Amino acid sequence: MIRNIKTITAASYMSMFFLGVSAALIGAAAHNIGLSPFQIGLMIAAQNVGFTFSVVVSGALSDQYEKPKILLVGSLILAVAYFTFYLDDQFWLNLIIMFFIGAGIGTYEGVADALLFEIHTKRQSLHINVNHFFVTFGAIMIALYLTFLQVDWRNSVIQSGVVVLVLAAIFGMSKLPPTKQHPGESYLSRLKILTRDRIVVVLFVVTTLAVGVEAGSIGILSTFLTDLRGFSEFSGNMGLIIFLVGVAVGRLFVGFFSKDKQVTQYILALFGLSFLIFTGLFLVDFGQLTYLAVFMAGLAMSALVPLLITLAGLLYPEMAGTVLGVIKVAIPFGGIVLPFFMSIVARQYSFLASLWLFPLAFLLGFLILFFTIRKVRPAETTPVVEPAG
Repeated sequence: MIRNIKTITAASYMSMFFLGVSAALIGAAAHNIGLSPFQIGLMIAAQNVGFTFSVVVSGALSDQYEKPKILLVGSLILAVAYFTFYLDDQFWLNLIIMFFIGAGIGTYEGVADALLFEIHTKRQSLHINVNHFFVTFGAIMIALYLTFLQVDWRNSVIQSGVVVLVLAAIFGMSKLPPTKQHPGESYLSRLKILTRDRIVVVLFVVTTLAVGVEAGSIGILSTFLTDLRGFSEFSGNMGLIIFLVGVAVGRLFVGFFSKDKQVTQYILALFGLSFLIFTGLFLVDFGQLTYLAVFMAGLAMSALVPLLITLAGLLYPEMAGTVLGVIKVAIPFGGIVLPFFMSIVARQYSFLASLWLFPLAFLLGFLILFFTIRKVRPAETTPVVEPAG
């Protein structure tokens, strides 16, 4: 059995790496597969429907069963989905397989952060940011793999499936040290109370907006650069890589230098900055400076999702697992709603018109935060259930 905390932590990081690989798969391989913007949006939406189902189920089960065993099941689902994706060219069949890819990585999202909160008693916010850095790192690596190594994208997916099987074996052999069970009210009781809490509702809404733009950007950026800015397919994929590098750099920077008491202010500032940069990216043709604008867009929005997750855990430390479960439902929900509307607007109006949903989402997130919880700090908030002390 594997009991080493560092090994289990590394396995958590690796699971999030493959979450990133899966999230960027369509964006990186869309041109090779031959998907239209409408089909890209449907693929992203299908992935996030599976993601939603899996996050809800795995989050609830993690309060009753060992987290590594749940991650084992998710890894097996993801590996099988990798092996079968586009073995047949039928779009609707692969849309179903994409649902199961979403289900596999949804298990990672639903359990991995909670696993880190359980095995680490110090610097949880750093571990959460590093965990989500590996999401971006995975997305970068699949894009680099497909772009520079010039390999068949199907082979890269099969190879990923083999590694995920190894990861499944690690989770299957992992054993966590015994911990105290959370006393008091049941999961459903706490969930009912949380859904009526204004701060939780606000965090859910703004997380939905942030995730929607992130998922949509990864899925559509290379197509935007090739179709609307005249980039070659190679240059478009390079733009996606540069965007993801900006996200990765931003997450590491914020993870190491942000302060817990100022998390709300950081989030508010990043929403405002993202609105300005994304507006400029879609409004102005920067020519040779387009890559710089793409990097800045990734940098600006990079830490929004990890900071929102961290804020939720810090505001409700006595019931962090339940709160994270509620907030993380917004991750697949945002990944469904915004890409779906993007597909509809692109089909009814134009591709460019659909892109304006992104800066509008940032503006809405900024306004919601500004008029609701901009002055809230973790030290000033007590948990809704079983207050400390």
